Amino acid sequence: MVRRSRTPAFPSPEALRRATILATRRDLLGLGAGIAGVALAARLLPGEALAQTAAPDAPAQNPVSGEAFESHGLSAFGDLQLPADFPHFPYVNPDAPIGGKLVMRVTEGSFDTFNTLNSYVLQGDAAAGMSMTFDTLMAGSGDEPDALYGLVAHSVAVSADRRLYRFRLRPEARFHDGSRITAADVAFSFDILKEKGHPSYRAMLAEAEKAEAEGEDVVAFHLSAERGRDLHLLIAALPIFSQAYWKGRDFAASTLEAPLGSGAYKVGRFEVGRFIEFERVDNYWARDLNVNVGANRFQTVRYEYFRDEQVMFEAFKSGIINFHEEYTASLWANGYDFAAFREGRVKREKIETEAAPNIQGWYFNTRREKFADPRVREAIGLAFDFEWTNAKIMHGSYQRTTSFFEHTPLKAEGLPSPEELALLEPFRGQVPDEVFGEPFVPPVSDGSGNDRKQLRRAYELFNEAGFKRDGNTLRQPDGRQLEIEFLDFATRLQPHVQPFMANLGWLGIKATSRIVDPSQYQARLKNYDFDIVSVARRGSLTPGPELRVFYGSQSGKTPGGMNLSGIADPVVDALIERVARAQTRDEITIAARALDRVLRAGRYWVPAWFRADEWFAFWDIFSRPERRPRFSAGAPGTWWFDAEKAQRIGWRR
Repeated sequence: MVRRSRTPAFPSPEALRRATILATRRDLLGLGAGIAGVALAARLLPGEALAQTAAPDAPAQNPVSGEAFESHGLSAFGDLQLPADFPHFPYVNPDAPIGGKLVMRVTEGSFDTFNTLNSYVLQGDAAAGMSMTFDTLMAGSGDEPDALYGLVAHSVAVSADRRLYRFRLRPEARFHDGSRITAADVAFSFDILKEKGHPSYRAMLAEAEKAEAEGEDVVAFHLSAERGRDLHLLIAALPIFSQAYWKGRDFAASTLEAPLGSGAYKVGRFEVGRFIEFERVDNYWARDLNVNVGANRFQTVRYEYFRDEQVMFEAFKSGIINFHEEYTASLWANGYDFAAFREGRVKREKIETEAAPNIQGWYFNTRREKFADPRVREAIGLAFDFEWTNAKIMHGSYQRTTSFFEHTPLKAEGLPSPEELALLEPFRGQVPDEVFGEPFVPPVSDGSGNDRKQLRRAYELFNEAGFKRDGNTLRQPDGRQLEIEFLDFATRLQPHVQPFMANLGWLGIKATSRIVDPSQYQARLKNYDFDIVSVARRGSLTPGPELRVFYGSQSGKTPGGMNLSGIADPVVDALIERVARAQTRDEITIAARALDRVLRAGRYWVPAWFRADEWFAFWDIFSRPERRPRFSAGAPGTWWFDAEKAQRIGWRR
């Protein structure tokens, strides 16, 4: 089984793997994560240079060479596939009908309930789907890695030094109450997120100096000279709030009043702990804009909350949920023997994409002294038998994760290249010698579930770290028994964890598993109150500033951050900056591989598993375009409700 990140939502859950998070339709498209992480729905392989096309009447541009330019879109390196007058994205059906209801489970953030409709701050457990209610300056493409095209912004003018970005707004852009979206609203949104937003927003916006409204229709962003490469993309993907609405309201507080938005959907009915619905805005100002044509086809989008996984699956089988992404291999293999599936009313599909996959692992909390020594962390990892787990529990459906950039060209393999060595040599003596050789790869077990060779090696590592065996007890250097608690909010990983804990017990470790309710789980993660947690994170082919959030020292010190392991390594910080400031795709590849070597040498996690495809089950009431986005399954965001199919299977909901 694999699952999505169980970390607090950043910035709004669906859109930094399907979080990290962009446009109003990001929640549905399954396009995303990465803005650079945050804005971007698609992934492009390094080296695939694409020509940039200027906006009509725009000055000649050469964004890579350092000249000033104006454009209808932005990307990390100035490459855009589509011209300014493109009619729609090539993977949508522009004639798809509108109607029907899409009903899904909640897969991000807090899973059993919510208590706020403000998903952009740390306070509270945010409702799923809220990013659908807010527009952004630009919107991402599922066919490109980091390209954004104008939404609220018609175009953007960029200075030669890339420190000034002037976005020209469309005069027709409106909030749901009919008021105009102005440059002052955009500047206000930036300021309030930088001051009071979720810590991840505050961290990523720190290198943006200021936002200024230059009249009603032009907003200028001034970036610092030390900014990360993709800061402009993050800014173009920020939600836009109404300054008038928030006047007199506390942005940092929890609220069950739906904030005024401008997106394709607005909050409809909801019941805390049960569901939230979003209704399509029929007079949505941007419904005919090229970035929205063929999207947002469901009249209602509903998220259902469940405290129990089995209850959730029964709800899908009965049709209460009509679209379901499956993460559990045993259910995929054995759980679909029910009448609706046998009769063809429920379908299943595996969809492969070119996107970087979800990678699962158990993350150590290195803030705790017992996990301070990397030899201890490696020894614990040797007690996990992936080969047995994959064969006996996951039906052979997964591959072993070894890299922080798994299944991408950014993964370090073999000896470092001369270019990687050039980055790493200044840190010789500050990092393990292993960094300059073959990267760490977990050994392949004998598949028995109790590989004695691996466990003996684990015992040797514990001895080297000063741990001693006392009868059946492994004692730390201070004499206390080594105890480890696996924290989770659901029981789905228990078949995977229990054999792991049994092997730890063989080593003399007292290993336990604690299941808490999802809200308590989120609170404990926010405050780093855990020993070890299992998290799945979406990779990226164009990583950038979000790496600071996941692995940077400052994030690990900030409550609510996503650096769960508490990595505090100046070498990691320096290499993150090399990735974030890379000016070509080749530079990203080299810097990411160097970073991967250092992170893997740190043994900050027990790498677990990944799949290169995504599994979907759905009632046969949907249709879809003939082709999918290159870097996304496109499900269900490019799909639509098919009334004829629904009638054919007797759909009544």
